[in-house]
This record gives sequence, C-alpha cells and structure tokens, in this order.
Amino acid sequence: QVQLVESGGGLVQPGGSLRLSCAASGSIFSINAMGWFRQAPGKQRELVATFTSGGGANFADSVKGRFTMSRDNSKNTVYLQINNMKPEDTAVYYCNAIVSRINYWGQGTQVTVSS
Repeated sequence: QVQLVESGGGLVQPGGSLRLSCAASGSIFSINAMGWFRQAPGKQRELVATFTSGGGANFADSVKGRFTMSRDNSKNTVYLQINNMKPEDTAVYYCNAIVSRINYWGQGTQVTVSS
C-alpha cells in the first residue's frame, strides 16, 4: 500500500503562487505513476498533471505554462508549483499514485484563489 499526504494549500490572490507537496510512504518503489488531480465544487475530479515514463510531465491544457511538477526522491515527495493563479484554479487538489492499476489518493488540500 501507499500513503499520500498533501500539504501547501491555502488562500491566494489572483496572480499569486503556491507550491503543493505530496509526501509518499509505504510501498513507494511499487508506484507505477504519480500525478495531481483537482476537484472544484460541483465538478468532476480532473487530471492536472502527471509524470511520464521518460521522467517528464504532462499537463492539462488549462494549466500549461502556469503549473510545473517536480520531485525530490530523497524525501519521497512530489511538488506542484502553481503560478499566475486564477479563480478557476480554486479546487481541492489531490495527489494520486498508481500501483498495479490500483489508485491511491491523499486526503486533498484546499486551494482558493480569491481577492
């Protein structure tokens, strides 16, 4: 099993930045894929970013150019850097890991973009 704990959410003004963290523990060497999703009120959970097998990252069209993703293997942590934030970025952000086709989720961290 894999445990994921997100942190770093909060209230930010439009144009601001946040860095979300996802600390993984457990059977981390079994993880096949990792990424970030978000769910806005009244909407379905959507994919935001995911690492590729080549070590790069893919991003949803709505966040390209503003979001970046990185990892620190020494800390078993992945990060989502969000820049030039917009009100439509308001959502609960979830870290996701896939192990043998099983999805693991963190508890989510709330991000609110408002003036």
